[in-house]
Amino acid sequence: MMNADGSYMKEITRQEKQDLLILNDFGLQPIVDQSRSIFLEIIEDHYDRKSTIIRSQLPVSSWYEVIAEKTIVEVILDRLVHKAYRLNS
Repeated sequence: MMNADGSYMKEITRQEKQDLLILNDFGLQPIVDQSRSIFLEIIEDHYDRKSTIIRSQLPVSSWYEVIAEKTIVEVILDRLVHKAYRLNS
């Protein structure tokens, strides 16, 4: 998705520069349409180079419902689970 003013690419570039990405309350609302691809792109940009923290009240198995695109969920989980530390409270 490209906005005419270039804001999408500016935001992606800004996100790529961050050493730590924190997503709080992940999964409160479904991820729809192009947001899935954007989320995947951000996760892939951080994969194996930057740190990502995702806090969610949902079990990982529920992510399939939240993201609603099986292939994208599996790619995202593959990127996140590799070298991950899981904390349960």
